[in-house]
Amino acid sequence: MIVTDKSLVITFAIPAFFVLILIEYFYGRYVGKNTYRLNDTFTSIAIGMISRYPTMLNLGFQSAVFIYISTSLNLNLLSTASPLTWVLAFLMYDLSYYWMHRMHHEIKILWATHSVHHHGEEFNLSTALRQTSTGWLWKWVFYLPMIFIGIPGEVFITVAGINLVYQFWVHTKHIGHLGFLEKIFITPMNHGIHHAKNKEYIDANYGGVFIIWDRMFGTYIAEKPDVKPVYGTVTPLKSWNPIWANFQVFSGMLKDSIKTKRWSDKVKVWFAKTYWRPEDCIEEKDASAFYEKFDPVVTNDIKVFSFFQMLFTIAVSGSVLFFISQYSPAEIAIFGIFLMALSTVTGMLLQNKSSSYLAMLVLSVIGIVGIVMFNIINYEVLSTKLLVAQFVISSVGVLLIKLYKNIYKGYYIFIRKDLEKISSFKPTLGLKDITCITVLLPSPLSITILAAVVNPLSSIKSVRVKVFSFSDSLL
Repeated sequence: MIVTDKSLVITFAIPAFFVLILIEYFYGRYVGKNTYRLNDTFTSIAIGMISRYPTMLNLGFQSAVFIYISTSLNLNLLSTASPLTWVLAFLMYDLSYYWMHRMHHEIKILWATHSVHHHGEEFNLSTALRQTSTGWLWKWVFYLPMIFIGIPGEVFITVAGINLVYQFWVHTKHIGHLGFLEKIFITPMNHGIHHAKNKEYIDANYGGVFIIWDRMFGTYIAEKPDVKPVYGTVTPLKSWNPIWANFQVFSGMLKDSIKTKRWSDKVKVWFAKTYWRPEDCIEEKDASAFYEKFDPVVTNDIKVFSFFQMLFTIAVSGSVLFFISQYSPAEIAIFGIFLMALSTVTGMLLQNKSSSYLAMLVLSVIGIVGIVMFNIINYEVLSTKLLVAQFVISSVGVLLIKLYKNIYKGYYIFIRKDLEKISSFKPTLGLKDITCITVLLPSPLSITILAAVVNPLSSIKSVRVKVFSFSDSLL
């Protein structure tokens, strides 16, 4: 039986990926050319981790089709023992990758699955992790000829894994021109052009390992001295939501298909060139926004919280890959759903969405109760315990953040020991009412009433306070 999944290769490469990301980050800080933002990096990693779950669940028809071809339609032209087989397989895979990659940039419905890799507005090693969760729908079709002519399964897996791992290091801005190697291989410089959205660079340099295919088929573009690459997509994502990242283009095509009046356009919008839209769906774009990066300002507490969420996402997803044999497909699916939900809500926090606090608390409670009380995932495995720890830290974290904001952004009332002076400070945030607080105090006592403690999940808009002393003083 042929094996078609390269997950094992990716699994063992993941620790090296993150070590290299750390090295790149600290090197960038050291030389004064940091290419990382927490929000962008968090989203890239979350998207990358989530993308492994469809593969782990063996979604789609890839394995079934590959197995059928390898057993019934296999020409058996090649042998595993021959070194020529390995060389040919490596070249054939990269050529197949070139055409797969190119078609995903030229046909809209294919671009819908691939665009997630290009949404990142920074170009660094974490961008390489920004992989699609819907690519299993049709990417595999481009590799069928390899199985048909008889590339052995173990050879196919190996060259596929090497091809993908190679592509990791080319997502960096810290490596410049590499001389004659630029004419043969994909390098950080020519791959950076591939990620640029400038009209001078768009849709170029599709190779995975070799740039020779681009030179051969006329899609090679070198960096121009007077045109600095601007990264991202022509239609920006403007979100840190990993789910929306995977479905933004699908959503846009669906809206255009419904809105356009011509029936032919309703179909064409799915299979046309990526830049094409029906005439009655085109709207003017703000040209000045081309260079603007999506970067909502958030407070430091949100940044710290999101950083720890990123670490847990890495730890949980990574451990699931290593302990996958101890979980059922249903449990793996639950892991994927939970991590997708956690990443989505964290993305909402990074966009200052007020509903994100309650959403994170509810999600965490559901996760803890479901795992600990109802055992929906095997709790004896390390991955599960890490996920529970993430839920606990997430719930405590949002409570502390909300409490902090309510105390220091809302009203606070200071009562002097003589109970004669009360100072009120107006909040900077729009906050909800809380009930009247009645406090019975001995008159000599100095006390600070922190009204936010009453309900840390609500926000305080107005506070009515009645203070009584034993001497019946009424303020």
